[in-house]
Amino acid sequence: MKFRRSIAAVAFLLVSSSAAYAQATRTWVSGVGDDVNPCSRTAPCKTFAGAISKTAVGGEISVLDPGGYGTVTITKPITISGVGTQATILSSGVQGVIINITTLPVAPQTNTVTLRNIQINRAGVTLGTNGVHVFGSTNVILDRVNIFGFGTNGVLAEDTSKVSITDSVFFNISGIALHSIESSSITVENSQVNGNNIAVQADLGSELRMSNNGFYNNKTAFACGTGGTLASAGNNRKAGNTGGIVPVCSPTVAITIQ
Repeated sequence: MKFRRSIAAVAFLLVSSSAAYAQATRTWVSGVGDDVNPCSRTAPCKTFAGAISKTAVGGEISVLDPGGYGTVTITKPITISGVGTQATILSSGVQGVIINITTLPVAPQTNTVTLRNIQINRAGVTLGTNGVHVFGSTNVILDRVNIFGFGTNGVLAEDTSKVSITDSVFFNISGIALHSIESSSITVENSQVNGNNIAVQADLGSELRMSNNGFYNNKTAFACGTGGTLASAGNNRKAGNTGGIVPVCSPTVAITIQ
């Protein structure tokens, strides 16, 4: 009986240890990692998708070294940080990052996802569709996130999501670089939106607010959407936006501080 109890105790400890790995507050990825690992500092995972399931709500995935860390779907509050290295997501024919928190977290956690210091690029001969696609009532922070070469949207926000973008670059998007629809909102500051088909477009009651950005060499910088609002703080800069075939708006309404 004691022997059986000992086996049960060992089994419990092993399961508990595995669960602890699955919900670490901080996990790590490396170009030479493996997704069967616990995603610890000394045994990192290889992809963001592999690390997601082993990272606790409100936790952080950190990047150890330069590499391509794969497309990822995010369904819980989390931070993915490439600070200090070159973290890249390569996408061919699919979306780079899908963010959709369907279950609100327990306080004090909030439904916020942060992506920091990450390059999201198209790969191969087939364009990726959307660089970052945000659903639901999720709050998303894109801090120094550069998005290149997608076929549909650089960032697409829908439902009641709120996306805050700072110090980022959006280049060579064949569709719309920054696109809000429905009751969503996008705020973009201190960023470059250059060389795209359409730089910004707000549709269907959404809002897109801009402050201290550069909009250069797009075919259309400010596209007039269907019932959305473009708001400029009046300190944005634009030049060389020619060749577009969609109606152009003049975003001259000052942002109201609320």
